[in-house]
Amino acid sequence: MATSPDPVVDARRSMIELIFGSMASQVVAACVKLGVPDAIGDDRRSAEEVAAACGTPTHTMRRLLRAATALGLLAEDGGRFGVTPVGALLRSDLPGSMDALARVFTDPVMVRGWHGLDDSVRTGRTAFDEVFGVPFFEHLASAPDLAAAFNTAMSQGTHVVSGLLPDAYDFGRFRSVTDVGGGDGTLLAAILRRHTGLHGVLFDTAEGSTGTRDVLDGAGVAPRCEVAVGDFFAAVPSGSDVVLLKSILHDWDDERAATILGHCRRALPDDGRLLVVEPVLPDAVDGTILPVMYLSDLNMMVNLGGQERARAEFETLLGDSGFALTRITPLPPSGFCLLEAVPS
Repeated sequence: MATSPDPVVDARRSMIELIFGSMASQVVAACVKLGVPDAIGDDRRSAEEVAAACGTPTHTMRRLLRAATALGLLAEDGGRFGVTPVGALLRSDLPGSMDALARVFTDPVMVRGWHGLDDSVRTGRTAFDEVFGVPFFEHLASAPDLAAAFNTAMSQGTHVVSGLLPDAYDFGRFRSVTDVGGGDGTLLAAILRRHTGLHGVLFDTAEGSTGTRDVLDGAGVAPRCEVAVGDFFAAVPSGSDVVLLKSILHDWDDERAATILGHCRRALPDDGRLLVVEPVLPDAVDGTILPVMYLSDLNMMVNLGGQERARAEFETLLGDSGFALTRITPLPPSGFCLLEAVPS
């Protein structure tokens, strides 16, 4: 007869995993920085082979490979290591790669803000600003390598949504859509590719829209898409009957988010639509959304001064900005929702 699990042992195991969680993320970071998944590729390789490809001593590489195996990134068979489906997400040469996402969110610049989480909770101030003396995006503008990785990471994070949103909403009834803060155009390109009668405007800063033309050309939608450069705190281009904001509002507090929404309202006709793609937190933690969304909320607190929001918070924010929330459509399994609002 099988014995029941010891709840004390289970609790201690869970706590140990939480305490050592930051170390696990640094294993991911090291694998990406050293190019371990790329070096192994589709084959199984010995520690000696991986070390030679990555330019490290064999004995230190073997220790990293063992840890990566224990975390499920690799699988070992007879002293040879292969990449698991989880580890394959860190390969830079495969579609759907998350290597840039891993680089950015394990970077010391991102991590240092988290060291001040308790101070942010205590004071309400953004820890990143306290540590670096400038807001996150201002720091990013002065760090071109990190900015490039950040833009790539945001694009990688958008790929799942870009496979869902074009079929989750009836874009075909509209003439034009403006993607505000649309980065390299990954999401807008997917929408335009699915809805061939639609025209698009990609609006972002010069830095944020780096690589846009390559993405639009690659999707075959460049002739139907204009790239506009500007600052959404100053204005949003008018002329479209749909304005799209994906992962924009959560970067900012209510006052700054309302400024962006106010410019969107002025850019839209009275019969236009505002589409917001963000997580929507439930009123209570009930297991209906991914735990990482609550971590994202804290990341907004410590690094950017923004927040994830619940439905009531979106309704208030949108209402104060001249919109009425009409519906929320979950976009599983991404963890995001599509919020539709109309001018009020």
